[in-house]
Amino acid sequence: MNRRFFLALGIAAALLGAQAAGAAGITVFAAASLTDALNEVGKAYKAKTGNDVVFSFAASSALAKQIEASGGADAFVSADNDWMDYLDKKGLIAAGSRRNLLGNHLVLIAPVADNPAITIAPKFDLAGALHGGKLSVADPASVPAGKYAKAALTALGVWDSVAGKLVPAENVRVALSYVSRGEAPLGIVYTTDAMSDHGVHIVGTFPENTHAPIVYPVGLVKDGKPEAKAFVAFLSGPEAKAIFEKGGFTILR
Repeated sequence: MNRRFFLALGIAAALLGAQAAGAAGITVFAAASLTDALNEVGKAYKAKTGNDVVFSFAASSALAKQIEASGGADAFVSADNDWMDYLDKKGLIAAGSRRNLLGNHLVLIAPVADNPAITIAPKFDLAGALHGGKLSVADPASVPAGKYAKAALTALGVWDSVAGKLVPAENVRVALSYVSRGEAPLGIVYTTDAMSDHGVHIVGTFPENTHAPIVYPVGLVKDGKPEAKAFVAFLSGPEAKAIFEKGGFTILR
């Protein structure tokens, strides 16, 4: 059995577990890059309301496919508009519930003990900076962070030089972990991911004009529990905003 099989099995098990745990509360499917911030927001929400929120974190692509296949979520927070569009076009997002919530930035990271002299610019020698190692990225074929990374590297004219040197991860947090553990010399993640892990540091930030704006839309899943509406509203309140800003996210108004 290959790695993809075990990955799919693991995601399915995690999502089924969240559905069972969320039976008495609400279940929110959210992009992996939101793990720390939303866990903190969920605690603040319970402290204020007494209501439970259970999260399933994974790549937005995997979560959207899970919602399409068998539901299980009451709300969805994606790391890009493409996967929210995917569900919206299939009639799986409640009408009028969708809005853009947060923004982020794309950064190049290295293990904290390394200090590579790299300036992100057109035609910069990213391949050479790997020194025979691999570039850790979320899977560019489907995961938003990977798609943003490919777009940025393509715009800078360096994608072809590194396309064969990638370690494609199932989500951005896994890409982060490869660099944090020293398994890859460099990686591309969101600013918020880099801030969450003391094992890495930011080498440089990709210019915003090299990729589409990084936007996190939120929406209620059609036929989800009505209690989810209150939590989604809470995400735009002062307590949640303070948590998101502390984590490095941009608040979209």
